[in-house]
Amino acid sequence: MTDLPFGFAGGGVPEGADLGAMLRQLGDLMSGQSGPVNWNLARQAALQTIGADAGTTGADTEEVTAAVRLADVWLDQQTTLPSGVTGTEAWSRRRWLDATQPAWSQLVEPVATRVVSALGEAMPEEMRTVAAPLMGVMSQVGALMFGGQLGQALGALAQEVVSATDIGLPLGPRGVAALLPEGVRAFGSGLEVPLDQVRLFLALREAAHHRLFEHVPWLRGRLVDAVVGYAQGISVDPSRLEEMSRGVDPTDPESLQRAVSEGMFTPEPTPEQQAALVRLETLLALVEGWVDTVTLAAATPSLPSVAPLNETMRRRRATGGPAEATFASLVGLELRPRRLRDASALWALLGSRRGVEGRDAVWAHPDLMPTAEDLDDPFAFVDRDEGPALDLSSLDD
Repeated sequence: MTDLPFGFAGGGVPEGADLGAMLRQLGDLMSGQSGPVNWNLARQAALQTIGADAGTTGADTEEVTAAVRLADVWLDQQTTLPSGVTGTEAWSRRRWLDATQPAWSQLVEPVATRVVSALGEAMPEEMRTVAAPLMGVMSQVGALMFGGQLGQALGALAQEVVSATDIGLPLGPRGVAALLPEGVRAFGSGLEVPLDQVRLFLALREAAHHRLFEHVPWLRGRLVDAVVGYAQGISVDPSRLEEMSRGVDPTDPESLQRAVSEGMFTPEPTPEQQAALVRLETLLALVEGWVDTVTLAAATPSLPSVAPLNETMRRRRATGGPAEATFASLVGLELRPRRLRDASALWALLGSRRGVEGRDAVWAHPDLMPTAEDLDDPFAFVDRDEGPALDLSSLDD
């Protein structure tokens, strides 16, 4: 664990520390903080986790731009959705952190807000009355703790991602296709595949994601709604909270940090949460499955190493990495397309039966999209009479 002020991320108060300086630092961290996550501390924790950053060069930018440009040319032959790329960038890990922070705010804050609210609801009535004068301070302290843990998770994730859309969500600025050269090199390590082929394969995936996020207007909102729907279903079991809180010593910051990292503020899943997670996982799988399908079709004729690259990506997305596990333990949310292979098979079957145009027409309206049950029986979904030929105006009505 990275040592951060006041033990919020694993370090206690150092012996002989200047208490005045520490209080001033605490004031700086809390200044301007009004939400459920202290982003000042989150960024500080993330940067310490990232450590030394190699940065990027002009040559990196030129290589990324060339790869994305070629990727879009290849994708034009495999999908009816036009390019969604308006700019290209090579990102360092620190640049990824800054560029994605607005998206993380949108995704994480509903969860953090609901957790804080649920904890208050879990208190006995008499305890809430006694604690009422301190709730404002406790909210700020909670925002500090949540920010410290989230920052560590994001810092670790920055060391694993390869692009702006690597986890299947539109995290970066709209239309900006970005690759992380350090991440690209790490992805290709041990594969015995030339680096330019690795870069082109990842550029294909990045450009394919942007086509979806730019030209399927309901998709961004539906993904965020699934996360918010998850947050709204959060509840806290008072008996579980009481059991876990027995191990917390208010005079020992490290005991409080351990409780957070071990899931003290991660509630048990409710039926509403489970339903929201199924919707989110299904949609993530459909996004990744479509990207897999068009990337494989675009790369197969001209990219010799597409098979090992594609299989490596599938395994990586199916199992997740250490940073993803850290993020899941903090907010109880796994951003993983568990049914990626099922979704890829469904899109491939749609393409073979209806052609590229018929396959991509399914994205025209959310009511046309496959469900989790459809992933169980893709042939039944593909064989339905209703589908892309359905009158979309009637759905809007």
